Amino acid sequence: MTQTIAPRVRTVVLLLLAAACALLAGAGPASAHAAVTGSDPAQGAVVDKAPARISLTFSEQVAMSGDSLRVLDPEGKRVDAGGPSNVSGTTYAVRLHSGLPDGTYTVAYQVVSADSHPVAGAYTFSIGSPSKTSVTVSGQSADDGVVGWLYGFGRYVSYAGFIMMAGGAAFVLACWPRGSGVRPVQRFVVSGWLALTAATLALLLLRGSFTGSGKVADIFDLSLLGQVLQTKTGAALVSRLLLLAAAALFIAVLFGAYDKREDPQEKRDLTFGLAIGGVVVAAGLAASWAMSEHASVGLQAGIAMPVDVVHLLAVAAWLGGLGALLVALYRAPADTPVDASAVRRFSRLAFGSVLALIATGTYQSWRQLGSWSAFTDTRYGQLLLAKIALVAVLVGVAWISRRWTGRLVETVPAAEREKARVGAGGEAAGGAEPGITGDDRTDADTATDADADEQPDSEPADTERAAQLARQRAARDAARQKRLRDADPNRLGLRRSVLTEAGIAVVLLAVTTVLTQTEPGRTEQEAKAATSSSASIAPDTGASGALTLNMPFDTGGANGKGIVTVDLDPARVGDNEMHVYVERPDGQAFDIPEVKIGFTLKAKDIGPLPVVPDHLSTGHWSANGVQIPMAGDWKVDVTVRTSDIDEVTVSKNAQIG
Repeated sequence: MTQTIAPRVRTVVLLLLAAACALLAGAGPASAHAAVTGSDPAQGAVVDKAPARISLTFSEQVAMSGDSLRVLDPEGKRVDAGGPSNVSGTTYAVRLHSGLPDGTYTVAYQVVSADSHPVAGAYTFSIGSPSKTSVTVSGQSADDGVVGWLYGFGRYVSYAGFIMMAGGAAFVLACWPRGSGVRPVQRFVVSGWLALTAATLALLLLRGSFTGSGKVADIFDLSLLGQVLQTKTGAALVSRLLLLAAAALFIAVLFGAYDKREDPQEKRDLTFGLAIGGVVVAAGLAASWAMSEHASVGLQAGIAMPVDVVHLLAVAAWLGGLGALLVALYRAPADTPVDASAVRRFSRLAFGSVLALIATGTYQSWRQLGSWSAFTDTRYGQLLLAKIALVAVLVGVAWISRRWTGRLVETVPAAEREKARVGAGGEAAGGAEPGITGDDRTDADTATDADADEQPDSEPADTERAAQLARQRAARDAARQKRLRDADPNRLGLRRSVLTEAGIAVVLLAVTTVLTQTEPGRTEQEAKAATSSSASIAPDTGASGALTLNMPFDTGGANGKGIVTVDLDPARVGDNEMHVYVERPDGQAFDIPEVKIGFTLKAKDIGPLPVVPDHLSTGHWSANGVQIPMAGDWKVDVTVRTSDIDEVTVSKNAQIG
């Protein structure tokens, strides 16, 4: 019966592994985590005169290189001059060559969001009138190809490696100290360290190409690697490598000096020291993710990062400990079995981890979704629902495992009963191995015993025959140990339920990895709102929720040329916050004696409504509580005075509402 059930359970786990691979393969590229919420000129706009520059406003801070913002004419030639600059907040601009002819122009952007994910896209606007263009507008990012797939796989391996290493070590220290001397458990933890180290090095090499060209040939470009090392993500990966060196020392002590300690007091002291050091190293490794991904940006980042660290540590303690328990149940020698007390201690550890996951996961869900509708309306919410369902199933299977653990505590394992029977007289009755009847002995056992009887006290003269006997004895010992492990039906039940748990955990980890690469629901809904609003925006405006107007001016006097930028947030009826920035043509901020704003709605004969912003810093003015009484196509007049006599008023229309 056991031989029939075990293959079925393994088949189920293999199917779950295949599902995890399919999920990773079909996850597609990492979605953009920063959305374009405004542009000037707007998408599809037709302007009368060529603008001095184009600007894009994102939902969060982004990182840009010299080629991150490109403007192409109808023939596909670049018409932008110089690199992009951050003109205000989350608004970035690039200057254009003067004297651009009429036609349709393409704005292409490729940036890196604050949570380390690449964002790419393109749109068109026209000067004078639309024309044919040879440029293909595409939102394809550099992470759509082979490099993107490799980077996603590397992230999965890094998470899995951390969980195996940290969770396996926690299982040994907190639940099963005898496991420090068990080779399969040692290999499990060391394999986790090797996987995390290899994946981190691979991610460091892939990062430059992943956020840039996406070409395989650029993976080993040292100049790109140098640029990556100067970014937040590069610093996080390097920090992870340094912490892995400390983790290697921890593992060496755990499976070396700790295992060899025989004095109980010394072992307790070393356990305490390893526990403190292990938590510090594991928390540092978890922080290398928190400091460079979702938790590091957006709402309440100062709270979100430590919460994310606790969440990842709880995942490692639960799933990594589960993997170590599975290895111990299937591979631990018969003379070092996983006792019921160790399983019971892990059960308590797992229960505490689940409570921590529920608390931290609830906070993260609120932070990343922002509304109940995001659960079903966004891909992030749908993946989160799948993750919650898998966790619920995993907890259900864990409850079954707890029942098997209870039975182990209440009964004496069959192998131990058989050993007791042999000790009481079984040896005199025939000398059979504990828990093994005469019918259980294999032909290999009989043949080996016969050969041993022929030469009981001397080595075989034939070296080849000696090697054969050694192999037969090893096979017999392995079979004996397996039968001893399988002697107790309660232990078999526990093994099968833990194996099922591990299979579900593999899929859960795949869903979690895809989730970390997916645009948060809150950001996705904001982007959808901005996109839907842009269809009804008048030319030369930004998207609803982040209105940005760029207006060149020339007062005619000395130092009278520049660009004034007006940001209005949320650009709707009611109270608004306004920021005004003044720059020279080269992009350098400078002060002027006076700047005034006026809003006029000609269709309703309203205005001009005057606004005099307060000076905050060099080239920066601000006004709060700017009242817009109704929606419509408003004319925004900006009066700029650069001296006592040099003054000019520039205007633009903007759809507000």
